[in-house]
Amino acid sequence: MESPTVTQRDQLMVEMKVAEIYHLFASLPHHAQTLMLELQRGNHVEYLTKGLKQLGPNYGVLDAKYVRHWMFYWVLVLDVDDALKKGILFGFFVGVCGIAVSNDVLRPWLCYWILHSIALLGDFIDCNLENDAVDFLNRCQLPHLATTYAAVNSLITLGGEEALSSINREKMHGFLLRMKDPSGGFRMSLADLSEMDVRACYTAISVASVLDILDYDLVQNVGNYILSCQTYEGGIAGEPGSEAHGGYTFCGLATMILINEVERLDLPSLLVAFSGCWTVACQRKENCGKHRYIQTPNSSDAEKVPGASSTDGGGMSITDSVLKLSDIGFSFIKEQIELDPLFQSIALQQYILFCSQVQDGRFRDKPGKQRDHYHTCYCLSGLSVSQHCWSKDVDCSPLPKAIFGPYSNLLERTHPLFNIVLDRYHEAHDFFSGQ
Repeated sequence: MESPTVTQRDQLMVEMKVAEIYHLFASLPHHAQTLMLELQRGNHVEYLTKGLKQLGPNYGVLDAKYVRHWMFYWVLVLDVDDALKKGILFGFFVGVCGIAVSNDVLRPWLCYWILHSIALLGDFIDCNLENDAVDFLNRCQLPHLATTYAAVNSLITLGGEEALSSINREKMHGFLLRMKDPSGGFRMSLADLSEMDVRACYTAISVASVLDILDYDLVQNVGNYILSCQTYEGGIAGEPGSEAHGGYTFCGLATMILINEVERLDLPSLLVAFSGCWTVACQRKENCGKHRYIQTPNSSDAEKVPGASSTDGGGMSITDSVLKLSDIGFSFIKEQIELDPLFQSIALQQYILFCSQVQDGRFRDKPGKQRDHYHTCYCLSGLSVSQHCWSKDVDCSPLPKAIFGPYSNLLERTHPLFNIVLDRYHEAHDFFSGQ
């Protein structure tokens, strides 16, 4: 018998911790169980609002921990074959550019994670803090698609005349065109070695769509690039020739919907991939709803996926609609959904509340990990998707049986293509379509 890999051993440890949490819940008295069943809304809002107030120009809480992780990933995806060159690049990025990059790249993301989480919880920030956030975002000028996506989503989430009018759509269109590659793909930044992948396509098309500046020049050949990334399994890889992945599948699928070319994908294979090989079937009893990707025909190891994958799982809810619909943006959410969810929505809610939620505020990756803004945002996003996925009409509230725990756990509905709270999306759609 082959010995388990490091990844498999780590996964088993997570499953054991999850099982312990569920056994603990079963042994608790009723009043303690009630506490675990509740979304600690007030504590989350307090934590998030405090975090937003700390986003000053020198904000660097994530510098030491996160820059190394992000830079390591970025170097790996660069088109540099020589291992020594990659090592030199990695050392240069971390040693020389770490603090500057973390401050510029991560601050708009932190703003988005916090603001979107507050919006999902149905809360608001005060006017002074809102004005500070708009001013802050307008000073975060970095020619990078990922930060552009985060900043635009943040401004739309803030809403109102000041935030929405601060976006220069003409300059944005020009920037997106400069990011476009003749192949149809997009590069993340203007740097010569900047990665070109499905994430870049999604962030570019999402921004263009939500700002109502999507046109033929931006869309041309994008569908061809996404198609070249769909693997024989049905899922979508980050770039041609790579392995399919849930996050990239969401990005590719959402992009194809937004450019109205989703029917070009092999949707039956995509559905099989989601319902069989590596996502839905992986909501194992041990994980009680947590998504992970298991071994596929062209993968060497099972991959663990954090609590944030509950929103990549949100891609499954998108799939539910996509297989029946091929409209874009505004029309997409107005159509009546005819398919049931492809995942166990109650089990996913249960996992998020029991295993990702920290009682005194915020969410974590998985048991044993630190809590942070990133996982708070995407755990809440996944929780919202799983609560609303049984609603056939966007204007209808979920039935109580669709909500795990008390009905007061219900979050605001998020747009499954943009991950923006729906009423903020409607406001932005009306604002930009009227210009």
